[in-house]
Amino acid sequence: MVKRVAMLFGVVFILVGVLGLFMSDAGMSMSVDANAKPLLGLFPVNLPHNVVHILFGVWGLMAARSFAGAQTFCKVGGVIYLVLACLGVVSSTGWGLIPVGGNDVWLHALLGLVLAAVGFTAQPEPAATTSAA
Repeated sequence: MVKRVAMLFGVVFILVGVLGLFMSDAGMSMSVDANAKPLLGLFPVNLPHNVVHILFGVWGLMAARSFAGAQTFCKVGGVIYLVLACLGVVSSTGWGLIPVGGNDVWLHALLGLVLAAVGFTAQPEPAATTSAA
């Protein structure tokens, strides 16, 4: 299951990063613009934010190739997203670098909880057995 979660999150993060580049006023901007049209009308983004999403997605896809890689992705990614949720409460603009406040707080908290729960509770799948006919 952990490999599927890493793959799913990888694909979604890449899609979100690419959508953010083209569907937001600030998608290609380096600055945090409070007046820019947010992605899907909810989530403020900028170029560094979109690049982070794409890189995180690539990491998820690469990690999904092995149990250990996927488990690490989910554990570390979960902790990172929980920290980002806390950061969004303290500094909604990530100190002027990446917008992480507003709706991103609850989204990052949810992503962090799901990833961490899957990563820290993952059990290796038993090896498939073949029966002799």
